[in-house]
Amino acid sequence: MLEAQVHEQLRAFLRHHRNTDWPHHLTMARLAARALRLGRSSLMQVGASALYQGHYRLSYLTSLLLWPDPAILVLPDALRQQVLLGDIPRLQEWMPCEKPVQWGNEWPHENFQGLFLTSPEIWLRDRLYQQKRFPEGLPVFIDGVDDLEFWLRDVLTVKLDADAWQTLMQAYPQHQPLIRDTRVSLTHQIFQHPVNPYHCHLVDEPERRVLMALREVLLDGDATQTAMPPQWQRFWAQMDRAESLHWAKLNRESGQWTLNCAPINVAPFMTTYWEQQPLVLMGGALDATTEATDFRQRLGLGDMTCLKFNPDRHTEEIQLYLPDRIPLPNTAEFQPVLQDELAYLVVASTSRGGFTVVLVDDTPLKSQVATSLASQFGSRVQVETTNLPEHGVLVTGWRFWQTHQTQLPLPSLLVLATLPLPSLENPLVSGRVAYYKRLRQDWFRLYLLPTALMELQRAIAPVRANQGTVAILDNRVNHRSYGRQILQALDPAVRLHQRQHLWLSDPATFAPRQQRF
Repeated sequence: MLEAQVHEQLRAFLRHHRNTDWPHHLTMARLAARALRLGRSSLMQVGASALYQGHYRLSYLTSLLLWPDPAILVLPDALRQQVLLGDIPRLQEWMPCEKPVQWGNEWPHENFQGLFLTSPEIWLRDRLYQQKRFPEGLPVFIDGVDDLEFWLRDVLTVKLDADAWQTLMQAYPQHQPLIRDTRVSLTHQIFQHPVNPYHCHLVDEPERRVLMALREVLLDGDATQTAMPPQWQRFWAQMDRAESLHWAKLNRESGQWTLNCAPINVAPFMTTYWEQQPLVLMGGALDATTEATDFRQRLGLGDMTCLKFNPDRHTEEIQLYLPDRIPLPNTAEFQPVLQDELAYLVVASTSRGGFTVVLVDDTPLKSQVATSLASQFGSRVQVETTNLPEHGVLVTGWRFWQTHQTQLPLPSLLVLATLPLPSLENPLVSGRVAYYKRLRQDWFRLYLLPTALMELQRAIAPVRANQGTVAILDNRVNHRSYGRQILQALDPAVRLHQRQHLWLSDPATFAPRQQRF
């Protein structure tokens, strides 16, 4: 039986290499092997820390390499080198298997019996647009599915740039003046919108009327859209859907802009395609529950075998500092108190040694915090860079930190100025919230809170690897009803109640005053 073979080979490999970094290797490997043998879909939450460190990959790769039939592995480009040049060769040297492994954008040939690796964008486009690049029915493993909804929406987003308008004029030469005038009119309207940090805004009703007027003229006499470029056909089709989001992305310095249209709910687009092959989905912290009901509903995933691995308290426990007297972020008193607390935290971190990260997503506030800290700590303070001095202090937004955290040292202290709840000032967030409101659904529970919990766990993963300290200076954790869910997502953690505990490098010296939750 495949499960027994996988168990035996992986156990011997781990013992030989003294690999004790992750205690769930054998369980995950057996489940992956079972999914391959029975053709049953599975979803595994390995934990944000395991996702960051990548320990779990040896488990499912062992099953894929020992599986005698062909299979597809979908993983982000950022993991390609590690898997192809690191993990797979190590296993191949140890195990008695000669399974070919290839990476590319299209299935090699009809008789290929190996493991084929490709990117999420390539595989999802093949499914959604029926490009026939890959055979149907083969087992598909997808790694890093924390970003699966983002990948799907990105593939489904239709973007119209300057080239798209040029293509449209070439398709309808008799209407070139109208197309040109429409683009000029839209340019004027788009740049009339107030500046915001997100460099985008939702398409409003006057802009929509201009677009629909153009469409009506172009389709007059061409109802079958035979002349319409495919990109524009997809754009109109998206705009016709009630559950879609339309926005303009602009660069005021260059004067360039793009029109974008994407579905708000991606589940209907993939439901039938998920069922065409056995799936094994692997992510960090996808849902609060083992069954991942909300996650599967958002993605249109059906019945699956679900498993959730709990973090190891002995190796992943963090120290959590939650001061209780900081003003709420939406008050005028928040900023001066925040800067005072940050200065204290940086001094405490310096006394213990190590690298400090300060997460501030609000663009103006980020600049103010960086300026204030630099005036006190000099060149040690840097903004969104991977070139840091020893014992440096990195002031950064959430997106930069998640993108570059693997290129930086493990932080001993991570400070969160605010919780990563999506801002309603972001036009794309407000558009999605409006959609939930129209359906009379709980937009906070279904959208804002799950997004924040996932972002939070991914952000603190490097701190878990270092068993460092996380400080949350957003008092909503202490005084909002959802604070309990946030604390549960941060478990295992030991809470520090007083400032002076931050100065102690050995948690055991003040364990009686700590609180586990």
